[in-house]
Amino acid sequence: MPLTLHNTLTRRTEEFIPLNPGEVKIYTCGPTIYGYAHIGNFRAYIFEDLLRRYLKYKGFKVTQVMNITDVDDKTIRDSQKAGVPLSDYTAEYKRAFFSDRDALNIEPAEYYPAATGHIPEMLALIEKLRDKGFTYQSEGSIYFRISSFPEYGRLSGMSFESLKTGARIDADEYEKEEARDFVLWKARRPEDGDVFWDSQFGQGRPGWHLECSAMSMKYLGETFDIHCGGEDNIFPHHENEIAQSQAATGKKFVHYWLHCGYLLVEGRKMAKSMGNFYTLKDLMDKGYDPLAVRYTLLSTHYRQQLNFTFDSLEASAAALKRLQDFITALASVKKTGECHQIENLIAKARSEFEASLDDDLNIAPALGAIFTMVKEANRLIADGEMTIAGAVKILQFLKSIDTVLGALDFSQPESDAEIEELIYLRNEARSNKNWNEADRIRDKLTEIGILLEDTADGTRWKKVK
Repeated sequence: MPLTLHNTLTRRTEEFIPLNPGEVKIYTCGPTIYGYAHIGNFRAYIFEDLLRRYLKYKGFKVTQVMNITDVDDKTIRDSQKAGVPLSDYTAEYKRAFFSDRDALNIEPAEYYPAATGHIPEMLALIEKLRDKGFTYQSEGSIYFRISSFPEYGRLSGMSFESLKTGARIDADEYEKEEARDFVLWKARRPEDGDVFWDSQFGQGRPGWHLECSAMSMKYLGETFDIHCGGEDNIFPHHENEIAQSQAATGKKFVHYWLHCGYLLVEGRKMAKSMGNFYTLKDLMDKGYDPLAVRYTLLSTHYRQQLNFTFDSLEASAAALKRLQDFITALASVKKTGECHQIENLIAKARSEFEASLDDDLNIAPALGAIFTMVKEANRLIADGEMTIAGAVKILQFLKSIDTVLGALDFSQPESDAEIEELIYLRNEARSNKNWNEADRIRDKLTEIGILLEDTADGTRWKKVK
C-alpha cells in the first residue's frame, strides 16, 4: 500500500510521493534552548521520529534536519537576566536536550544546525528579498512586507483581508489576530546586551522565522519534501517561513506540511503556574521509565490532542511489560520442530501494522495488531504448541517492527530461543554464501560463550565458560 499523509497545506490526506524516488528530505522544528524541553515538546519530536522510522522501514533514504534555536527573544531575555553569555547559557539546555533525546530512543537527525552558526546564510536571504522588493527598513530593522506576497495565509487559512497591512511586529511569537509585517533583522537594542552581529543592515540579530528558512534551504535545497512541527507552529512561524522562502526563490518551498496536536496534562493546558509542567527528568525522578514516556507520547494519533495522565503513563508501562514478558516467554520455549500457525499469525500482524501506519501513521490499530498477535502466540506457548523455530520467527518480526516503534528491549542473547535465532541467521548466511556475515554471527556467539559444531545433522551448540 502507498503511504498517505495529511497535508496541512491542502487540508487533505494525500499519497506521499517524494521529489526524488527513494529519498525523503525532512525539516523538523527543534528546541529553543532557553530551558529544559518538556513533554509537550517531546510529543512533537516523537511523532517526527515515528515518521522518520516508518519511512526508513518502507525503504526510503531519509535526510532529516532539526534546527537548534539558540538566539531569539527568549534566549536573549533569560541569558541577560542571568548575567551569562548567550552561548554559555544555552549550552546546558542543548546538552540536556540531546541527553533526553537518547533516553527516549529518538533517532538522531542527520543535521542539527544552530542558528548562531548560520548568520551569513540569513543575511544572504534578506539580501535576496530586499533585491526583489519584498522588504523595507524601519528604525534600523528590516521587515517583510506581507502585502507583497498574495499567497500569505494559505497554510493557516487566514483571509488576506484580515491582515493588518503596513502594521509591524518585532516579537518572534505572536497571536493570529496580530498578523502583520514581520521582522527579518532586528536592530540592536540596549536590552540585547552583547548579543548582536555586524551586518550590511547594521548591528542586530535575525528574526526567528528567518532562521529556519535559511537553515532548511542550506541543507535540503530550495524545495524539499516534508516540514513538521506542532500545531502552534502553523501561525506565525510556518506561514512566515513559506512567505520569505518562496518570495526569495520563486519556487514551492515544501510539498507536505505535517503538524501534531497539542498536549494537555490531566485535561488542562500544561503550565508551571498550574503545577502540571513536566520535563523528562521530572518523570524519571518519579520512577518512570523513559520508554514508558515514549510509548505514551507515541500511542495517540499525532493529529489528535493528547491528554497526558499518570494513569496513561502507568498503562503504557504495563503494555511494555506485557511485551517484554512475551519476549521472555519466547526465550523459554524448548520444543523443536515447526509451528505452522506462526507464519499466518505474523503475516496478518505485519499486514495490519503496515496498513495502519500507511494511513497517515495511524498508530493505535498498528499497536492493536501487535497485541492481538501476542495474545494468540501466548496461547500457543501455554498449550505447548510453540516451537523454537516459531519463537525465532516471532522475535525477528518484533525486532523488525521495533525499528519503527523504538520501545522494546532486546537484551544480549542468553536464552535458547535467542541463540537459536542467531544460529538460524548464520545458517541462512552460509546457504547464501555470505561468509562474512556467517563469520560475524559465529564470532558474536563465541563472545557470549556459545560454541558451535556443524554436523551432518545440523548445527549443535553448547554454552562454555
